[in-house]
Amino acid sequence: MSIRIFVTGGTFDKEYNELTGSLAFKDTHLPEMLRLGRSRVDVSVRTLMMIDSLDMTDADRAIVVEQCRQASEARIVITHGTDTMVETATALAHSVPRGDKTIVLTGAMIPYAFGSSDGLFNLGSALSFVQVLPPGVYIAMNGRVWDIHKVRKNVAANRFEEL
Repeated sequence: MSIRIFVTGGTFDKEYNELTGSLAFKDTHLPEMLRLGRSRVDVSVRTLMMIDSLDMTDADRAIVVEQCRQASEARIVITHGTDTMVETATALAHSVPRGDKTIVLTGAMIPYAFGSSDGLFNLGSALSFVQVLPPGVYIAMNGRVWDIHKVRKNVAANRFEEL
C-alpha cells in the first residue's frame, strides 16, 4: 500500500530566520522526519505549496483538492497549517468522491525545526490513521483523529477539540 503525502507548509515546515527574527519557509522537513521516525511505509512526497494556512486562498485549496482527486493512491496525508485545516478538510469532503479515498490532514503547533515540536508525532499518527480508517476526510492531531464536521481548533487552548 502506497501513501501519497502532500505538503502545503504551515507551522510544520516553518523555520526561524535568525537575520529577521521571523518564521519563514525553506524546504519541507518531511524526508528528514520520515528518516528520523524510521518510517517503513511506502510513501511518495510532493510539495504543493509552502504557505501559512492563514494565507491559503480558495485557489490554493482548489489545487489541494485537484491533486487529491488526481492522485493514484487511495490513501493521502496532507501536512497543513492548523489555522485553516478544517476549511481545507471541508473543501476536500465536498469535492473528492465519497468512498474513493482516505485523506488525513495533520500539522503542528510548534515548528519541527524547534526540536520540541509535536510534528513528528502527528506525522506518525497520520500515517497510521490513514492506513486503517475507512474512506473519508479526517484531521489527526496529538494522537487523536476527528471527523472534520465535529472538530475545531481552540486557539486559546492551542489544541484541537471535539465540537
